[in-house]
Formats: sequence, structure tokens, C-alpha cells
Amino acid sequence: MTAAIAHRGPDEHGVFTAKGIGLGHARLSIVGLGDGQQPMSDQSGTLTIAFNGEIFNYVELREQLRAKGRRFRTSSDTEVILHLYDEMGEDCVSLLNGDFAFAIYDGRRRQLMLARDRMGVRPLFYVRHGGALYFASEVKALLEVPGVEAELDPRALDQIFTLWAPIAPRTAFRDIYELEPASLMIVKDGGATTTRSYWSLTYPDRDAPPRYTDEREAAEQLRALLTEATRLRMRADVPVGSYLSGGLDSSVISALAAPMAPEGLRTFSVTFDSAEHDESAFQNEMAQALGTRHSTVNCGDGDIAAVFPEVIRFTERPILRTAPAPLYKLSGLVRQQGLKVVLTGEGADEVFAGYDIFKESRVRRFCGRQPGSRIRPHLFRKLYPYLPGLQQQSAEYLASFFGAGNVPLDDPLFSHRPRLNGTAATKLFFSAELREQLAGFDAAEELASRLPAAFARWHPLHQAQYLEARFLLPGYILSSQGDRMAMAHGIEGRFPFLDHGLVEFAASLPPEMKLKGLVEKHILREATKDILPRAIGRRTKQPYRAPDSQSFVGRNAADYVEAAMGEQQLRAGGLFDPRAVSKLHQKCSARPTGGFRDNAAFVGILSTQLWLQSFTGARRRQSDAA
Repeated sequence: MTAAIAHRGPDEHGVFTAKGIGLGHARLSIVGLGDGQQPMSDQSGTLTIAFNGEIFNYVELREQLRAKGRRFRTSSDTEVILHLYDEMGEDCVSLLNGDFAFAIYDGRRRQLMLARDRMGVRPLFYVRHGGALYFASEVKALLEVPGVEAELDPRALDQIFTLWAPIAPRTAFRDIYELEPASLMIVKDGGATTTRSYWSLTYPDRDAPPRYTDEREAAEQLRALLTEATRLRMRADVPVGSYLSGGLDSSVISALAAPMAPEGLRTFSVTFDSAEHDESAFQNEMAQALGTRHSTVNCGDGDIAAVFPEVIRFTERPILRTAPAPLYKLSGLVRQQGLKVVLTGEGADEVFAGYDIFKESRVRRFCGRQPGSRIRPHLFRKLYPYLPGLQQQSAEYLASFFGAGNVPLDDPLFSHRPRLNGTAATKLFFSAELREQLAGFDAAEELASRLPAAFARWHPLHQAQYLEARFLLPGYILSSQGDRMAMAHGIEGRFPFLDHGLVEFAASLPPEMKLKGLVEKHILREATKDILPRAIGRRTKQPYRAPDSQSFVGRNAADYVEAAMGEQQLRAGGLFDPRAVSKLHQKCSARPTGGFRDNAAFVGILSTQLWLQSFTGARRRQSDAA
């Protein structure tokens, strides 16, 4: 099992065993290089931990514990968790500021504790088999357990083709589960298990008096919190670099981190041959402004297709976009350059309302309140200047396309209905057999059923933010695009915008400080305008995207694509209608820069077929050979 995830920790391996328990660890050494080996036991030998991630406030916690008489044998953050658990039991997680997934075996109580960080940065999966509980940072480790087989969960696939990711604890694998973010699992001797949440993302009631009314004061506090979050994430016994996309978020983090890097900040970017996706001009401007040592990896024609099977092996789930592939290449560049840790700007869009979907929802509400207006649908054109196809459409088409006025204003999923409906259209390619298995199941309604009771009392913007931050962020952004692509090359990503104190502060801000009119992340721009070039500080959000179906057709066509989407493999998989897929393939080949639905369907079908081949086909071939 440990060997299966050696890419996550190529520096050292360790194993601990006792009666009824075994812990394995693949180490990526970043803090306590010489004395942080794991699994680690306390001095009494009764507490043992296997830990993936970082505790960023471990220095402060260690000093507090020393003041209580605690003695430390190592300089690692791992030992801090052990002492804190010994002091507080499972409540120790409340004091941890970090990205973590860990297991602590308590020999005195004969119990195991599993824990995962608040925002869901680090993954943790588990399966019950043969009367035992197995857990790991990636599912591929669980598949090393004799008798645990990979089988696709049809409902998970339906959720992916609707919501972009399964809703935890469900995973793409039937009967294999994911511990949800901000959760603990306690497993007693004998197998009794309890799971509970220890933190939740919440927002003020929409009618409550605002906690912050002075924008300048709020901006100053934000700047202080973000600076401290960045400082803590620069803590390491190895150099820390930074991703630099050319957008506001990564530029802010890089600008804050640059003065904190003792040997100068290293920055890393992806460039594209496609002008529609390339942001290299902004990346270069920011790197020059900061004086960083800048490195880039180009994603040219055929590069995405070349790595896509590997990408799916690491995402461990089907995906609807190719965006993880360039990030897989980028983390490979970081590893080649000798770094292990990078800061990124992920999380700012969820925390400060940066996505187009937030602005789109506001315009749709305007249209819904005045359905006869012929002017307001034109606002949709302003939202998507980087999508030339929308610019030629009529007001009637735009209003219809975005569902303006068609969704009840009190629908809890109002903000996301156009996306959900547009994505769910990809399910037209499901086979009759799969449709029959899914009869009566509604992925969107399952999402709605998971919303907290307080959700209805929140401002519409906060409702939309919660949907992004609670589900899509850990389910897709931090997983398929984040941890899995970075850790494929043994790179640890750190996310200052997801410091839980900063997240809580941002959640308490009035909506108009985050989305001012149609200006996204207003308060963040105000708080950081003095450290960025004007062109970047005022730049409109351009979401990170990569070429989709065009990466696999025409001169980029690869043999595995033709096979995976061919009739023989489609019928063997039983998930998609071969005739419909054939027409889709022909359509994308003739018009490789088509619309969202065709692109998402093409990538979704291809990635599902590759998932089947990687996780079920190999096992089937081994079984046949035996």
C-alpha cells in the first residue's frame, strides 16, 4: 500500500505494526528533515501517528506545549500533533492551522482517530473489507488490499456528469469512501465507528447587522490576515516557490511571498500555444515586477493528449475538463527544478466571490425580477469577454441560455442551475443500461439535500459561495487540479487564501465588499492594490482553462483516443451509447473548438474510458492471466 503512493513521499518510507493495527508512511520531507521520520510514536510508545500535510502554526503550538512542561525530541510538526492529542484528545484539531490528513493510533484507548483539514486540501479515503478498516491518501493504495476491487459507482459518475465531482463521502469507486473535509472518524477496538464534523463554513443571516461597515478598515484587516497566512506557509526547511498564472490571486500571493524568500522567490507558470488560453504576457510582467527567477512549461499541440492517461491515473476519477493536465506538467517542472513546495492562489475565487458564476447569478436575478427587460440580458456579454461566440448572440438567446427568469428565485441552487443543467446535458450520451440503473436518482437534488438549515437565511451571494467552497472546491479544484496533480510529482501545494481564519473573516464581510456591482473580489483588490502592477490589479477575472476536445483530434489524435472511444471498448464498458459517441467524436473532429457541452462530454467520456482501463481493466487482465 505504501509503495503504491510512493510518488507522494519519495524521500523515506516507514511502517509501524502492533496488535490489530498497521500504519505505513511515504514521506515528503519538508519540516524536520533529519528527525521527522514517520510513523512517529511518542516517548511512551502508546501513541503513533501517520500524517500527510503540514501544520503551519506548529512553532507557536510547540512553545505553548513546552510552557506546560512538554518535552520534544524532534523539530517536526508531526510531534506537535502527538503532544497536542495527548493533552486534548480529538479536540486537538481545533488548534491546528494546516492542511492535513492523519491517523493516530491510541494504544491506551485501543482506538484509531482519522482527521482531515477544514477545507479539504489533503485527501483521505477508506474501505471496509474482511472485517477490517483500511485507509490511505489515494485509492490506488486501497486497491493493493487483497480482495478490494475497483468498480465504478454509477451514481458517482452521474454526479461527476452533473456537479463535476462526486459528493463526499461517495467516490468514483463503489464501496470506497472519502472522509469529508473538517471531519473526524473514531474507530474503536472491535470496529465501532463514529464520524463527526469539527468545523463548518457559515455566513451571517442576510438581515443581521453587518459586522464590518468601514471598507478601509476591512481591507487593512484582510491585508494583515493574508500576509500572516502567507508567512506561515513560507515555513519550511526547504525552499518555497510560487505558481504565477498572471491573474490577480497568484500575483498577490507571489507579491507577498517575494520579500519573505531569503534566497529570492522562484515562480512557475504554464504557457499555451493557443492565444485564447495563454496568459504569458501577464505572467512575465508580474515576474519582472517582483524580480523573481521565473520558469515556464509550455503546453503545446499534443501535450495534453500525451499525459492525459497519466492524469486520470492520478485523479482517480473521470473529469470533464483537461485543465488538470497542464498543472500535472507544471508540477513536473517544479520537481525538475529541485523544489518540493509551492504557494498558489487557489481559494480566492471561492472566498472573495471571484468566479463569473457569482456575477452571472446577480444578472439573472435582475432579469428574473424584470422579465420584460430587453437590456439586462446584454449584461451577459460583459461577463464573458473571453468567449467570442457569445458576443454575436441576441438578447433573447442570452436570456434563454443563462436561464434568466426560468428558475424560481427561491431555488436553493438558483446560482448554479445553468451550470448544472448545461453540464447534465452531457448525460445524453449515457447508455440505456446506465440510464436504467440511475432511474429516480437526481444528483442536483442530492446536493440540495446536503445544505445546512441556515442556508436559506443567507444572502444569495453567500449561498452561491457556499456551494462553490463546500462542494466544488474540495471535490474538484483542490483534488483533481490541486493535490493530485502536485503530489503526482511529490510537490506540496500551499494555499494562503484557504487559511481558515481568513476564510472565516471573508465569510463575515458584507456581500457588496466582495462583489461590488459586477466587480469581483473588490475588497481583495483594495487591500493589495499597492503591491501589484496596475494592469494586473485591475484585470478582470479570466478563469484558468485549457484546450479540451481539440487536444485529442486532428493532428493531436492519439491511438488510445481512437480505441477508448471506439465501439468495442464502449460496449465493453457499458456506460455510453457507441452510436451517439461516434457522432460526438466526428463533430468535435470537424469543429474542435465547439461549445461547452460537446467539449465536456468528449473529455468526460474519454476520461471515464481511461479510468475503466486504468483501474478495472488492469485487474481483469491480471485475473485472467492468473
